[in-house]
Amino acid sequence: MGKAGLPVSPLAPAGFPDLPVIAGVEFASGAAGVKYQGRTDVTLIRIAPGSTVAGAFTRSSTRAACVLDCQAKLAQGGDAPGGAAIIVNSGNANAFTGARGQESVNAVTGAVATRLGVPAGRVFSSSTGVIGEPLPHERIVAIIGDLAEGLDQGGAADAARAIMTTDTFPKGASAEVPGEGGTIRIAGIAKGSGMIAPDMATMLVYVFTDAKIAATLLQRALSSGLDRSFNAITVDSDTSTSDALILAATGQGGAAEITSLEGGTGAAFVQALHGVMRDLAQLVVRDGEGATKFVEVQVTGAVSEADAQRVAMAIANSPLVKTAIAGEDANWGRIVAAVGKSGAEADRDRLTIRFGDMILAENGWRAPDYDEAKASAYMKNQDLLIAVDLGLGQGARTVWTCDLTHGYIDINADYRS
Repeated sequence: MGKAGLPVSPLAPAGFPDLPVIAGVEFASGAAGVKYQGRTDVTLIRIAPGSTVAGAFTRSSTRAACVLDCQAKLAQGGDAPGGAAIIVNSGNANAFTGARGQESVNAVTGAVATRLGVPAGRVFSSSTGVIGEPLPHERIVAIIGDLAEGLDQGGAADAARAIMTTDTFPKGASAEVPGEGGTIRIAGIAKGSGMIAPDMATMLVYVFTDAKIAATLLQRALSSGLDRSFNAITVDSDTSTSDALILAATGQGGAAEITSLEGGTGAAFVQALHGVMRDLAQLVVRDGEGATKFVEVQVTGAVSEADAQRVAMAIANSPLVKTAIAGEDANWGRIVAAVGKSGAEADRDRLTIRFGDMILAENGWRAPDYDEAKASAYMKNQDLLIAVDLGLGQGARTVWTCDLTHGYIDINADYRS
């Protein structure tokens, strides 16, 4: 069973990956009773002095106090000469909580700063859970001492579990890059299951590397990967108030400093970082609330990338498409309808639709060799590909989604109780 008592997603990996230790990063987890008793619900992460930090956050106009606080702190720059820390709680989003929301952020981050000897301006907080209820921050503050005592370089797996809400499995991913003088390691953890749609990631994600890299380059590397990872997934088209992605580079690996992202080690680092981001994003979709199918939507032949994105997300967010997938119904007509409503330029007679390697429709009509039995058999797979070529240009985009089942209703109909 998952942390919230839900059955583990059938799309879950076999287990949590064996993440490499990132020199200069330590984790601790504990139970503060923010919402439930007997569950780990707080994670503390200490990041060594001399690190650099980057971030990306939800653009929701009702974003939580912790998000606003993180954005304000990173606006002052990403250098952390005196070290940094991240404190995360699940069970309460500390969103739409008025002035008290910032008071809670100040109380928690201030307590962490005092206990760890880290500047308060380098302590970043995240909260996830119920919106509109005051955060009982005193419960978190009460266990910060114990968390500080338990900080451990090998605690990433426990940290990934502590930040879960309706997630049914913890999420982690890693990569290694050959550098000059040593290997560069990257490791990340994430949570997310519902309220998943682009703008930014609609989840909490923490990625760490031992690379030596300036804060401005680190932010560029992070930002350039968003549109093909966390902004390319959707479970339910709903954007959360609390999404945060924080990337920290400790500089404690043996490899030479990355001074450029163009070519050589810098380009390889960016590619590996984006791979970790994409892996974490896809794990979130695989844990979509009630999900039984993982779906890749490929759109090609659009007049622009923006149009390709419109079509891909129209398909991925369509309740009719998603319920047909849940019912293993090869109803490609719903794809046609989603393309038509997307607002992107489209021509009926140039449209091609594939499920896997089967062409279902082309040239404005059902494909001559369309086989309903084969298409229906394909829909029984857990991993599915829907491909649409608009036949108009070079614009392309790939996004990932899941089906929509009654399990999604069961989870969200009584989320607060």
